[in-house]
This record gives sequence, C-alpha cells and structure tokens, in this order.
Amino acid sequence: MAEEARNITDFEKEAEEMTRMHLLGADDRFERTEGGFLDLYSQGKHYEHVKVVRLFPFSDADRYLSIREDGEKAKEIGIIEDLSVLPEETVKLLKEQLDLNYFTPVIQKIYSIKDEYGYAYFHVKTDKGECRFAINMANNAVTKLSEDRLIISDLDENRFEIRDVNALSQKERRRLDLFL
Repeated sequence: MAEEARNITDFEKEAEEMTRMHLLGADDRFERTEGGFLDLYSQGKHYEHVKVVRLFPFSDADRYLSIREDGEKAKEIGIIEDLSVLPEETVKLLKEQLDLNYFTPVIQKIYSIKDEYGYAYFHVKTDKGECRFAINMANNAVTKLSEDRLIISDLDENRFEIRDVNALSQKERRRLDLFL
C-alpha cells in the first residue's frame, strides 16, 4: 500500500511538472557548440543540443518559442514569449536555428504545373533560386493560410510559400486554380 501511494505521488509530481509552463528570458544563456548545435544553461542546469520550435510559425513567428530537449521525446524546457526582449546575440543564435528548421523558400514565379497520375509537378522560381518539386494531389499539400497566402508541402516534406497569390500574373494564378 505504501509503495502504491508513493507511485501515485510520483505520478502526480511528474504530471504537475509536465503541465507547468517555464518562461525563459534574458537570464537564460544559449551557446553554439563546435558542431553547430545549441546548448542552454537555465536555472543551474545544462541542456545539450536543444531544439527551437515555433508554436505559431505562420502567425507569430518571433513569439512563443518552445525550447525542447534533444531526443525522441523532446521534453519542453521552457517557452520564450518574445524574442525582442532577449539580448541581440541570443536572438541571433535562436534565429539561426529557426532558419535551419523552418527553411521555406518563397515562390516568386510559376513557370509550370503539370498534373499527372495524381501528382502535380511544379517548376518555379523562388527567392533561393529556380526549383522543381512534386506534390501528391490526394494529400492536403496546399494549405491556405489566408485569402492570399499559401504553403505548399512537397513529397519530401519541404515547404514553399506563396506570400501573395495576387502578386502573381493572371497566367500563374490560373495554374494554381486546381489548389485554390
């Protein structure tokens, strides 16, 4: 009975810890490792190879960042409410990690879209250069973020963004009609 009561108490403590939100701020220190990873020193603890995750990647990219431990479970260490209140060097380190994790070329021109056997083959110009990719038409590969903004996920789970559909030519918009 005492063993069971201790297990329940341990479970309650673990549940409380999991649901508690820890806010990270200027007192917490991030460092880049020799291998290019990011370490965190917070509340007397050292966390190696932390991950930076945007909780609202499209609507509030520089606010509410989840800092997580490395590994399969990726337990959350804490949340940064707003990047703008952190020291400039910390912001730079975090933005570098975010740019790696959220690489999303912006489509500037659509040369062609071919629909064959349930796949759409795109040939586009992005802010990172010319590119070809394919999407599965059966999946929800095209997500409308607003009336004008689209995110397209290809077969390799790469993301591409069209920030303003109306900025494209009429011919390019017609090519997108299948997805709108």
